[in-house]
Amino acid sequence: MTDKTKELPIMVGCDRGLCHQAVGRQDRQLNTYDWLADVPGNAEDTDLVEVQFKHTRKGYYHNVNNLPLKKGDIVAVEASPGHDIGVVTLTGRLVKLQIKKANLKSADDIKRIYRIAREIDMQKFREAKAREHSTMIESRMIAKGLGLQMKIGDVEYQGDGNKAIFYYIADERVDFRQLIKDLAAAFHVRIEMKQIGARQEAGRIGGTGPCGRELCCATWMKNFSSVSTNAARFQDISLNPQKLAGMCAKLKCCLNYEVDDYVEASKRLPGKDVVLQTQDADYYLFKSDILAGLVSYSTDKNIAANVETITAVRAKEIIEMNKQGEKPLSLQEDGHQKPVKQHVDLAGGDISRFDKSKKKKKKKKKPSDAPQDNHAKE
Repeated sequence: MTDKTKELPIMVGCDRGLCHQAVGRQDRQLNTYDWLADVPGNAEDTDLVEVQFKHTRKGYYHNVNNLPLKKGDIVAVEASPGHDIGVVTLTGRLVKLQIKKANLKSADDIKRIYRIAREIDMQKFREAKAREHSTMIESRMIAKGLGLQMKIGDVEYQGDGNKAIFYYIADERVDFRQLIKDLAAAFHVRIEMKQIGARQEAGRIGGTGPCGRELCCATWMKNFSSVSTNAARFQDISLNPQKLAGMCAKLKCCLNYEVDDYVEASKRLPGKDVVLQTQDADYYLFKSDILAGLVSYSTDKNIAANVETITAVRAKEIIEMNKQGEKPLSLQEDGHQKPVKQHVDLAGGDISRFDKSKKKKKKKKKPSDAPQDNHAKE
């Protein structure tokens, strides 16, 4: 290795404002970029640590034993009862902001970190996780036998196997007191029932959307904001329930992604009820290209007749001219009339013109190409 190579910064440290320590495990959902990771004294500022469990469940704990924790470490944390196994996803000052965002007002909600997970802890953890799918199938049969109008979508065992969380969806309130007794007798663990929505269930199950990418709720989405049909109206999307609904049978979350840009761009367009008056005809709004700033006008209110496309700026100029009692010659920028395309009568003309072109393509046979009759020569 030369001296020049030694001087070059290797991409394992902090350089130019970027730090590899800030990037968490990208295979984990709800990853948070720690933009304070390269600040001196960040890790020593607080003993609070963010730990993530299965899917979207997170918890915040005190590192009372001053363990040298970093992102990606598997730790055993305090639970009620026993202990749970999770992955460290955030340390340092940013955890305080995350706690404030999670609205954890009680100090009792913040428990302790026991230790870095040992081999015996991981063995119990793997045994508990292996029972989740079979437990979910059996619990569905128990709920169906009790006649409950609910669906158990997922089961999460605690790291030590002493507790199980049953995630379910239901349209109405469900009395599952008898269900808890039957589940406890069947699986011999402490039972916790947690109701989730259709979007949360889709995020836990996962899948591929119509766009060809993995579901947003299963990869990066942290919070679910309400989606209304107004978002589709602002973007001029057809109100087709089959196309607007996602895998969860609710309106797609991606309808909210660009709606703000469409609302801002639509403010630069003329009103839909405004009629543009010219010297030759009155024009009614037919359609709009919101992001491109183009509007198309038709001479008929209901059908596309003599459609002309102009910019929104030109449309507003004509509106101002109409307010002053002036009518331009046409909708075009230069004021000239739009050139009329000449009608071509395909049925007219000589009907044998196609036959002439076929005759030209045929090649004349050469005398040398003709077959010779050898028997005649003999």
